[in-house]
Amino acid sequence: MDKQLSLSLGYSPCPNDTFSFYALTHGKVPSGTVSFRETLNDVEALNRMAMRGTLDITKVSYHAAGLLLDRYCLLRSGSALGRGCGPLLIAREAVETDTLRGKKIAIPGRLTTAFLLLSLYDRGLTENVIPMTFDRVMEEVERGNADAGLIIHEGRFTFRSRGLVELMDLGQWWEETSGLPIPLGGMAARRTLGPEVLNETGRMIRESILYARKTPEEAMGYIRSHAREMDRDVIMDHIGLYVNNFSIDMGEDGKTAVKELISRAVAAGLFPEPDMPIFCDEALYD
Repeated sequence: MDKQLSLSLGYSPCPNDTFSFYALTHGKVPSGTVSFRETLNDVEALNRMAMRGTLDITKVSYHAAGLLLDRYCLLRSGSALGRGCGPLLIAREAVETDTLRGKKIAIPGRLTTAFLLLSLYDRGLTENVIPMTFDRVMEEVERGNADAGLIIHEGRFTFRSRGLVELMDLGQWWEETSGLPIPLGGMAARRTLGPEVLNETGRMIRESILYARKTPEEAMGYIRSHAREMDRDVIMDHIGLYVNNFSIDMGEDGKTAVKELISRAVAAGLFPEPDMPIFCDEALYD
């Protein structure tokens, strides 16, 4: 490559992403091959942007990823994937989940992995959903505008302080039925970028996360400037849960988990059968 390529990069303002991509977007991970122009937005907005093909490299829900494989492949680095970190179904009071079929359920977007897991768990719970940004879900449940809510991100750490109760841990259900870690969100990259750029991008994301792990305080101002939940303990718990060794490289266990999620969605009639390799390191390039 004769000159550096400038790529559009999308990720969320959530602490796990701002922590992970701080070094990449602040000149801490040099490259003679690529540079990045970042866009920060809610994950569902990023999902929609990816569906339109707006961004070169972007964080997406694995739900959206399964619908984008004709144009994008998935990088091994940058994922939110692990154990004990899945979405929760919450309400104002304890009820059996089957009593919520047909009731109003607030969700953080139709393309989120949270909504896909809810659909795989019980399609009857998706008949009357109300999509909204993730940070509004608990408020709508509190106000009685929704009978239940599907929460992600830092909501896991704050819902009890708002007097809400957990009805179902969809991540735990996934782990028990699959034996695999739960794949929530990953990095999608245009296939047309080709192997050199894709390999370099994956390397830079890995190095960005490693840099942040070595110097966690350096990124804190950047993280706090974007975090919806400003309590430091919540921010650190969020990062600790969603940025892990799978984020550096998901490995074969992570790839197997993503493939299993997509396979279940295909079997349920929610996804088309992929006709391209899912991951960039095993991909066909246009």
